[in-house]
Amino acid sequence: MKFGKRLKKQVEESLPGWRDKFLSYKRLKVLVRLVSGSSPHRAVAEAAFVRLLNDEVDRFNAFFLEQEEEFIIRHREVRETVKAVADEEPSEAEPVVQMRKMRREIVDLHGEMVLLLNYSAVNYTGLAKILKKYDKRTGRLLRLPFIEEVLKQPFYTTELMSRLVRECEETMEAVFASDNSGDPWTRKRCTDTELTPMATEQGILRNTVAALVAMRELRSGSSTYGHFSLPPLEMETTLSEHVSIPVADLVQSEARGVVPVV
Repeated sequence: MKFGKRLKKQVEESLPGWRDKFLSYKRLKVLVRLVSGSSPHRAVAEAAFVRLLNDEVDRFNAFFLEQEEEFIIRHREVRETVKAVADEEPSEAEPVVQMRKMRREIVDLHGEMVLLLNYSAVNYTGLAKILKKYDKRTGRLLRLPFIEEVLKQPFYTTELMSRLVRECEETMEAVFASDNSGDPWTRKRCTDTELTPMATEQGILRNTVAALVAMRELRSGSSTYGHFSLPPLEMETTLSEHVSIPVADLVQSEARGVVPVV
């Protein structure tokens, strides 16, 4: 699949509030054509291309940092809630409601953080591809110095987010564990009834599956894999171990294009 179509698919499958935050790939392609053509406005188009690239990176950084800060706060609140519920004395009805609410919050948070990692990967890949087109059509060498600067940008620096995802998965493992300990938040596995509001109201679960598929494709080795490609995906999601929906099956189905994304 060509990157332009893949990007369009990613935008459509993203959260509604995120859809105008992705790379303006079409605008950049138009400017590349103008720069590489015989137009008398080539110099103007070239300046506009570089300016738009810089503006896009600034936009990615602002959005990524805003989301990262929000996720740090939510992650801390979730962990505090889990600890508070675990320390409470078991009762009949209230813990069930608390567990259900807590599970929704954890899965939603995990899904949104995975989507942010995917946001970083998709936009980095888009920058690398449009710069490759620019260099090929103009004979210039803009990609290497520009990407070297991109690698230092906040939106590409995902170590903190990756760590938060792993910690969130550890929390999920504890919360969704099924044992006989008697703890109010470990007494029973998440059911389809509990999961349904998460999947239908926000579509985060299916969007996360789509993001994981895209990240795997973007980071997989291929005939076009090169110096500017993202490294292979190493992050392992444990979501399928903690909820009753077979997420691994959803990933495979989405990869085959048979799962509609909410």
